[in-house]
Amino acid sequence: MTVTLITGANRGIGFETARQLLALGHTVYIGARDAERGEKAAAELGARFVQLDVTDDASVGQALETIGRTEGALDVLINNAGVMATGVPDGPSALRSFDTNAVGIVRVTEAALPWLRRSANPMVVNITSSMGSFWAATTPERPEFHITSGPLYAASKSAATMLTVQYAKAHPGIKFNALEPGYTATDMTAEMEGGRPVEESAAVVVRMATLDVDGPTGTYSDENGVLPW
Repeated sequence: MTVTLITGANRGIGFETARQLLALGHTVYIGARDAERGEKAAAELGARFVQLDVTDDASVGQALETIGRTEGALDVLINNAGVMATGVPDGPSALRSFDTNAVGIVRVTEAALPWLRRSANPMVVNITSSMGSFWAATTPERPEFHITSGPLYAASKSAATMLTVQYAKAHPGIKFNALEPGYTATDMTAEMEGGRPVEESAAVVVRMATLDVDGPTGTYSDENGVLPW
């Protein structure tokens, strides 16, 4: 049985990814900051719930200890939790963006490493964004070139991608990949127009979370393949 933890999974892409992985036979833990919402989401899906606030060291440590002691190992970690700051950037919003979108990856990954090492095929998928790609943001033909809102989100996702590369180099026995799941209609993007169904983007995450033992590591990609940095 493959044991999977998805952070920020009580809604959106994380929730649908949990649904699809459960259908593939995974034991899925839904990590959510809000216990009531997380428990409701887990009950709806038939998943397991663990209270996990990626901005709180104690919460993260307790969550991973609970999973590890219960299951004996962790096979897949999907760092999905994220926030998008709106309005004029300032110090508090910058700290919140980076604390959730980048530092949160460090907290959860470090707490997960001892349990990932017990897996026969451990992998970490970090949900990032092409908004954080220097290539995409400076290429006029790309939609990211024309996006001027969300600078803190873009910068923090750029940090998330670099963390992925560094973790892959530091831990060659574990696959670390950064993934742009595609522009999706979720609560996070409600203020923006468009976005495809969450089922389509979750399927991209599922493909990356179900790599075989010889799968790639240290990549930054979307559903069409590796993206330029």
